[in-house]
Amino acid sequence: MNLLDHNACYRILASRDARYDGRFFVGVKTTGVYCRPVCRVRMPKPSSCVFFGSAVAAQIAGFRSCLRCRPELAPALAAWNGTSTTVDRALSLIAGGALDNERFDRFAARLGIGQRHLRRLFAEHLGTTPVAVVQNRRLLFAKLLLNDTSLPMTQVAMAAGYGSVRRFNEALHDVYGRTPTELRRAGGTPKDPGGNDVVVLTLPYSGPYDWDAMTGWLGSRAIGGIEEVRDDGRYVRSIVLDGTAGLIEVRAAPAAAHLIATIRFPKVSRLLEIVERIKRLFDLDADLEGIGAHLRSDPRLARLLERRPGLRVPGAWDGYELAVRAVLGQQITVGAASKLAARLVERFGSPLPRELLGPASGVRLAFPAPAILAEADIASLGMPRARAETIRAVARAAADDPRYFEPVHDLPGSIERLRRLPGIGDWSAHYVAMRALREPDAFPAADVGLMRALADERGVRPSARELERIARAWSPWRAYAAVHLWSS
Repeated sequence: MNLLDHNACYRILASRDARYDGRFFVGVKTTGVYCRPVCRVRMPKPSSCVFFGSAVAAQIAGFRSCLRCRPELAPALAAWNGTSTTVDRALSLIAGGALDNERFDRFAARLGIGQRHLRRLFAEHLGTTPVAVVQNRRLLFAKLLLNDTSLPMTQVAMAAGYGSVRRFNEALHDVYGRTPTELRRAGGTPKDPGGNDVVVLTLPYSGPYDWDAMTGWLGSRAIGGIEEVRDDGRYVRSIVLDGTAGLIEVRAAPAAAHLIATIRFPKVSRLLEIVERIKRLFDLDADLEGIGAHLRSDPRLARLLERRPGLRVPGAWDGYELAVRAVLGQQITVGAASKLAARLVERFGSPLPRELLGPASGVRLAFPAPAILAEADIASLGMPRARAETIRAVARAAADDPRYFEPVHDLPGSIERLRRLPGIGDWSAHYVAMRALREPDAFPAADVGLMRALADERGVRPSARELERIARAWSPWRAYAAVHLWSS
């Protein structure tokens, strides 16, 4: 299905403009291969080109993935290209592992719509089906592991979500026309030597990336014992999935427009979920070009965007953890909140296995599980009892429903759901929606920092209601506007 203007896409293809990487893909009829618009192969004739809005649409049309430009490394911008909010939430859930072990009817029910309507929305906005998106996600991740790691084929198949090695072999041969071994050989020497439950992967992004701003934000809010930003700019933190602990380390490679993630986790079957969480944590799928084009219509934001064009919305590893941190930060400074969170982790967190502890690392604990905090005497840490009870309520919600802090609802629905928890007001709900639920239009209008950033020349700050009115023009990217205002 040709989703884009042919002449415009062909001009972009001829220019090899990296700004459009991930926005569309080109299928070449004469070769049967589809590529990224930055691919350096010989320029095809216009009559030989068919353009697609997503890699999965190109594959459904019968094109094979290019082994040179590797479409699996293209920035994943599909969720930002005018999709409906329902499709956007569905894509977020799929990226988090939904449909891997869930029936399609239950998945549609989580989104509040019927199966037929969900399929129609995917066909309308992405030119494909939800199941095809899942299959493409597995396929591209398998290709990434083949090229970047030395993992055995059985582990690659398991990590990518294939039920058997035979299914894995068939899927790759159908799309690439080669066996997994041939694909690995064609990719050259893997970057990751493998072994000892360590995997190193390349995670691309599109547009500028202000890594110093991102690590500055995360570092100033880092909880001692579970995360740190090191002197060389590397971000390190502990992770826990289903009771199993691990470690991630992320560093920038700005010259190559990607991040490098080192993952230490004993279960390869969770690798894909870990990678998707890292991408959300560092906001790798943001279309800064499109977001910036909208926000620059406001002169106040235009100046800020010119100064810091690579600012992104810092995400969170886990929604429950972020909600606890938001409550701890209510009505106190960032530094005081971090110290209080460190005391909470020291008291109720669990120690990491010895094999994960580095010689000079301060990361030695895992964040307390919901079941632990739900019954803990949190007020003994030195905080108002009402706030301690709010943290216990957050923990109980996460313990009773592990999906409580997932992006199932639209923004109003998510805010309403979060505010049902005692002690969670509008500021906390929007803050959690912004960072954990990845809602690009979340906007904590009652935030003092935002009010201060928009004070007039006399120093008079707008009220929360006035700020909400001003921010309407920034929708649907108010979260990005907030980050720029905070940075100012």
